[in-house]
Amino acid sequence: MLRIRLRKPGRLVKGRYHFKIIVTERPKARESQFSDEIGYYDPRRKLLKFETARYESWVKKGARPTETVASLFKRYKKQEARSKK
Repeated sequence: MLRIRLRKPGRLVKGRYHFKIIVTERPKARESQFSDEIGYYDPRRKLLKFETARYESWVKKGARPTETVASLFKRYKKQEARSKK
């Protein structure tokens, strides 16, 4: 089963985390190889970026997002809607 989840890349200074949003097989470890990278999230600088077309295509193929990724996607869609007004 495919999952859309967050991944912490590399070794980082404690408290200065940023995340990549990836598609991976469910039983694999969080830091193992992944199928596709579809965005990133930096909570310190409030940066959030999704490639919405790729996200939606993976969901159509059966990939299930984690609760955190699903809530981040909703937040991103709201930001997009506000910026277009």
